[in-house]
Amino acid sequence: MALTDRNSGKPWRPEEEKQLKELANGNTPTRLIGLKMGRTPDAIYQKAGELGISLEPHNQRPYNRS
Repeated sequence: MALTDRNSGKPWRPEEEKQLKELANGNTPTRLIGLKMGRTPDAIYQKAGELGISLEPHNQRPYNRS
């Protein structure tokens, strides 16, 4: 069984939602968040959408800017 499947189908606990917010605010890549939390990247995207959490990186420059 893959590491990301260990929480598959289980409901999200409040502690996991808090951890997701903290990791997203720290610009952690979605795939890494999934590995740390034992969830698939799709599950991370879905839950972030439900909670209104942005997974876009905050510290990248816009394209065509120096």
